[in-house]
Amino acid sequence: LVERDFTVDAAAVDTRWCGDITYINTWEGWLYLATVIDLASRRVVGWAVADHLKTDLVDAALSDALNRRRPADGLVFHSDRGCQYTSAQHARLAKRHGVRLSVGRRGQCWDNAVAESFFSTLKTELIHRQAWPTRKAAHQATFEYIEGWYNTRRRHSSLGYLSPAAYEGGTVISLLPALKVA
Repeated sequence: LVERDFTVDAAAVDTRWCGDITYINTWEGWLYLATVIDLASRRVVGWAVADHLKTDLVDAALSDALNRRRPADGLVFHSDRGCQYTSAQHARLAKRHGVRLSVGRRGQCWDNAVAESFFSTLKTELIHRQAWPTRKAAHQATFEYIEGWYNTRRRHSSLGYLSPAAYEGGTVISLLPALKVA
């Protein structure tokens, strides 16, 4: 349904989302992160972590997004063809909430480029900068990154150098100190 068109007008927030899963290596084992990103604002609108790759993980991320945003029926949720996203369980959740599921073509990571780009940014700016002794530590750092930095302060060239929150709200968040006027 998306056909690699990731441009969505600002007025169309909560009409097209994308999602994917990545992994974070900790000394306790893998921590898996599933995200849901609004294609209009690039905001991470839902996410979940777990020590497994079951469908419950992607359903928790989608449920988080649905609870936070309360989109109208007809929202398109795009993902890759992973078994979690093509499962009957996931389809039931989507149907219950009026969500239309979309999947990319087999073997085409570019079909979900926004989600892949977010994971690359997360890993470059946070995950690969240090070792993670525990899943709890990685979870807490991921929370702080997504909710305290990425969504609210990190500027995106695709948004005219605004943060996702500023883009949605129409306000500019400056990272520079305020100028004093005499």
